[in-house]
Amino acid sequence: MAPEHPTLKVRLVQAASTLDPAENRARLRELLAPAQPGELVVLPEVFARDFGSPDSDLSEAAETLEGPFVREVEAMAAERGITVVAGMLRRPDDSAAKPLNTLVVRGAVSAEYDKIHLYDSFGYKESDRLGAGEWQPVVVEVGGFRIGLMTCYDLRFPELARDLVAAGAEVLVVPAAWVAGERKRDHWRTLAHARAIENTAYVVAVGQPEPRYTGCSTVVSPMGDVVVELSGGECSATATLDRGEIERARSVNPSLANRRG
Repeated sequence: MAPEHPTLKVRLVQAASTLDPAENRARLRELLAPAQPGELVVLPEVFARDFGSPDSDLSEAAETLEGPFVREVEAMAAERGITVVAGMLRRPDDSAAKPLNTLVVRGAVSAEYDKIHLYDSFGYKESDRLGAGEWQPVVVEVGGFRIGLMTCYDLRFPELARDLVAAGAEVLVVPAAWVAGERKRDHWRTLAHARAIENTAYVVAVGQPEPRYTGCSTVVSPMGDVVVELSGGECSATATLDRGEIERARSVNPSLANRRG
């Protein structure tokens, strides 16, 4: 009997962050309590502390990677035997520079990703308050799967997803705070499906909930099928990623191999 393909269980935690970092840290224990050993648990963008009003200064909200939020994520990952991806505002090494919008990964692997594409769109100007990360696609291995990291607005830029897949990513993880508005839910869904289909990769997209944001966190298969999709409010769900689905998609639709240029 042929061995089963490797699988990875992912947990989508669609929860709202507040302007109180201590409150958000305290919620980590509640939100991560159901997680089982070996899971990849994905929380939204800036879960450590929400953006607040569009004109507010984020410098005082930024923490270092040795600060209380990352320490709590590390502690919970170790306690539960899981790997956590969560967003924060990070204080850069250069004290004169703007804060960074950073994803931290802690558990089976330790890594960070600084958001490259800042949300200067739909009437917002994220670059007024935050600095952009360098073009350094980040791919980590969790449970035998290669995970590429993106944040929110990055989803609109197919070249980043393609660079991650070129670096070996089989799963694109996209924490977000996808601002609600006209057409925004349709854009979120369409772009998540497009990134999955064009790269024959899983997309795990986890956003903050309504009313300020869009919610509708989702897992899309390498063939563009919806594995799971949440509603707009606070909720969570799990999905199982299957290496066999990636292999089948890349066999049936060898678009990566057929690229030219």
